[in-house]
Amino acid sequence: MRLTDFKVLTFDCYGTLIDWETGIINALRPLLKKNPVVERSRDEILASFARHETAQEAETPDMIYMELLGQVHRRLAEEWGIAASEADHHAFGGSVGEWPAFADSTASLSYLKQFHKLVILSNVDRKSFAESRKRLRVAFDAVYTAEDIGSYKPDLGNFRYMIGALRRSGHAECDILHIAQSLFHDHAPANAVGLRSVWIDRRNDAAGSGATPPPPAGVRYDFRFASMAELVEAHRDELRS
Repeated sequence: MRLTDFKVLTFDCYGTLIDWETGIINALRPLLKKNPVVERSRDEILASFARHETAQEAETPDMIYMELLGQVHRRLAEEWGIAASEADHHAFGGSVGEWPAFADSTASLSYLKQFHKLVILSNVDRKSFAESRKRLRVAFDAVYTAEDIGSYKPDLGNFRYMIGALRRSGHAECDILHIAQSLFHDHAPANAVGLRSVWIDRRNDAAGSGATPPPPAGVRYDFRFASMAELVEAHRDELRS
């Protein structure tokens, strides 16, 4: 199996192309500054975020992501015993557009666009992704968000929705390679629906799972790279060979 065997590359965005962990930490700084006496490590903050975001997505699968993030902020404030206003919750919910792209994302996508259709499957809403798209500076061939689908990954319905849409445009499952950082949100459900996948291990063997819950046992992937730049180099090597 080769990267160049596939016609369509489908991407998770946040954690894979957009550095959501840095974005989350930066957006939570105003809340954390309200209680400077208690120091929380980056890993502790991200693990708390992962727990509350996953729970909120399961409880309210049809809630728009901006609103859902506001609820996550509310839950974090309550857990940490920090007083926060509705404006604070709203500001965190609207922070997605400020989350930075990884340094290699734009160049990697521009290269891959020469050879493949590029598709986004994301847990955010359309408005939030529109802001992130400006940072990525590439024309995606299709974008499927949780707002479009009415549920959040790892729900298999999100992947089936994408597969169905791509099938209607003439692409079978065997044409699709899913590229993502989250073993929990993306690779486990990709396994379940029969999609091949690439793990972009942005955490590069760092301890813990960061802003995602731990993956289920037995999750698989077909390729593994520490960055999008490494994936591009592997793709170039295939073409040269």
